[in-house]
Amino acid sequence: MTPMPPRTSRPDSGLQAQLATLTTEAFRPELADIDTLPTAELVRLMNGEDQTVPTAVAAQLPRIATAIDAVAERMARGGRLIYAGAGTAGRMGVLDASECPPTFNTDPSRVVGLIAGGPAAVREAVEGAEDSKPLAAADLAALGPTPDDTVIGVSASGRTPYAIGAVEHARALGALTIGLACNAGSPLGAAADHAVEVVVGPELLTGSTRLKAGTAQKLVLNMISTITMIRLGKTYGNLMVDLRATNDKLRARSRRIVALATDAPPDEVEAALAAADGEVKTAILTLLTGADTTTADQLLKSSDGHLRAALTTAPKP
Repeated sequence: MTPMPPRTSRPDSGLQAQLATLTTEAFRPELADIDTLPTAELVRLMNGEDQTVPTAVAAQLPRIATAIDAVAERMARGGRLIYAGAGTAGRMGVLDASECPPTFNTDPSRVVGLIAGGPAAVREAVEGAEDSKPLAAADLAALGPTPDDTVIGVSASGRTPYAIGAVEHARALGALTIGLACNAGSPLGAAADHAVEVVVGPELLTGSTRLKAGTAQKLVLNMISTITMIRLGKTYGNLMVDLRATNDKLRARSRRIVALATDAPPDEVEAALAAADGEVKTAILTLLTGADTTTADQLLKSSDGHLRAALTTAPKP
């Protein structure tokens, strides 16, 4: 990781002026007295604010869908999905990446979250990290991006140097790039192949983009990773057939998924999962087709892991 840029105590009037133009930083005079309101009214206000986020996301659905198809195409060739951001935006990427292995049985290296300042910044702010494009380029270069990879820069303002630097470096190497921001016409969106700009408006607390902007980022990243995994055959219908059963809850969920997919009784489900070494897809395929586990594994391999495709090519029981 490159050294942190030196801090400066000199006020940056240019940056202040720039922030003043951003929707996410706008001051709302009608909320100037919220600290005097009763808690019940504050809860109502905040809930009302949150309800506007899905509508803002909906306005970007065509762009999101186009971006997802491009991501899935590259990941099907072995590419990776890499998030890069600072602060709340960086944490959203790290969170989404960390949830993919247990949910979809992906190798941890396939979906990666980079946060300005490194892993320690997930828990504590690392001042100055977000201001460095070279830091982003160095963090990304350590992963060795290829044209099959996708890099998503995440920034509420759309002006964070770390996110922009990651996208610029990745794009120069031929990787697919997506800029996820919460201001229209953002520098991040302009730097990327695909701009997804979810304009959620001014925050309840001026400039606190962990609120509506953070919620919007979470919703969009949920869409990108989940639907990409659906396209890659990580699900069968709405069942998570590629989950990694690493604890009692997930083992119970595996049994439930096999039962829902096959209508088999509990003893047959247990036997199929045991024979398949816990692999949900293999167990389902053996129960629905009568194939042995070796044949089922071969069918899944020839279908690139798509259970539905494997079922269409399997011998009839």
